[in-house]
Amino acid sequence: MPVDPSTTLEAVWELESGRVIATLLRMVRDLDIAEELAQDALLSAWDKWRSQGLPEHPAGWLMTAAKNRAIDHLRRQTVYGEIRQSLSHQTPDRTPASQTEEAADAQIDDDVLRLMFTVCHPLLSPDSRVALALRLVNGLSVAKIARAYLVPETTLAQRITRAKRTLKSARVRLELPEGAEREAQLASVLEAIYLIFNEGYTATSGPQWMRPTLCQEALRLARSLAGLVTTDSEVFGLAALMEFQASRLSARMDSAGEAVLLAEQNRALWDPLLIRRGFTCLEQAFGLQQPVGMYCLQAAIAACHARASTWETTDWEEITALYDALLQIHPTPVVALNRAVAVSLSEGPQAGLEIVDDLRNEPQLSTYHLLYSVRGDLLQKLGRHAEARQEFLHAAALTRNEQEQSLMQRRATECIEQETAGRNFN
Repeated sequence: MPVDPSTTLEAVWELESGRVIATLLRMVRDLDIAEELAQDALLSAWDKWRSQGLPEHPAGWLMTAAKNRAIDHLRRQTVYGEIRQSLSHQTPDRTPASQTEEAADAQIDDDVLRLMFTVCHPLLSPDSRVALALRLVNGLSVAKIARAYLVPETTLAQRITRAKRTLKSARVRLELPEGAEREAQLASVLEAIYLIFNEGYTATSGPQWMRPTLCQEALRLARSLAGLVTTDSEVFGLAALMEFQASRLSARMDSAGEAVLLAEQNRALWDPLLIRRGFTCLEQAFGLQQPVGMYCLQAAIAACHARASTWETTDWEEITALYDALLQIHPTPVVALNRAVAVSLSEGPQAGLEIVDDLRNEPQLSTYHLLYSVRGDLLQKLGRHAEARQEFLHAAALTRNEQEQSLMQRRATECIEQETAGRNFN
């Protein structure tokens, strides 16, 4: 079966757009121009890959096409001679034989981290910083970012436009900041990497349950950041969280490509190396003896799952306590919903349902499909199958991930079967 060029191009773009734009920004020193040249290369790939077939190395093709456009742009500038001399030291046409593959990878990571810190500038609001990072660094669509933030697409698009205009007016430089300036931007960089991973862990939309390449990209960025910033516990906390979560990727789908929830996963498929790396990062985070932040607490929750040999032996009381602490420093409805799940497993489904019912009044969760999925699960455990079925169908209607839709529909069907069996038994 031939590979669909459009599907490949979308995957390559989301994985490579950050590198492409970061490289172009280092060359042309203008964010708008860098993005425009990258988009031009993307359109060229769209035309040529459909007519000529996929190149042997799609990512390399895209980067080369983008660089060529940047060089053409620079040639049209009156100061091209000066810029060309500068570029001869910064962006050589060929990698020197003495440069190792690891050094080349490090340069790519440095470029992407520079871009991350640039678009997460203190001049921008925290929400604008992360939205712009997701748009430029990982090529995520406005729709996907808006979904992650639970805001309208038009609001998100306006936020990104204003952010780019602000950076251009201020002539923000492409660099890795130091000291207090780095500290001011670090939280937004961490959040952007976190959301990139989440988009890979459970895709916002489309036929795939998850997109492991995005998870790997976010994990690599987190590791690079941990190598750059060694005095912040949240940097190590985020890296630990991603190591733990990434360890489960192979167990999250069955042989048919359908979603497998945590309770049903074959834990023998969890990656022990990534779990060990997660514990190492968590030890480094707590070893700094700083106030515990949201990523450290989430990593500690993931560590509880990693320690448990089965779903049944998981320490849900400890997880509930960790969610209590997380809710204190990060009081969001989504955290409260996750805590409700932990409470239901430590104190029973009725206790969890009471919390979820209170959360139904939260406007931010009104279109959040997992609210209805969780409520359906709790109702099903309580034997209220007809109500549970309606909640699962509601969740299926709200999610745009086809595998999640299928999962919710299967669970709705289970409720019908259970209700019918109960009637027959009576």
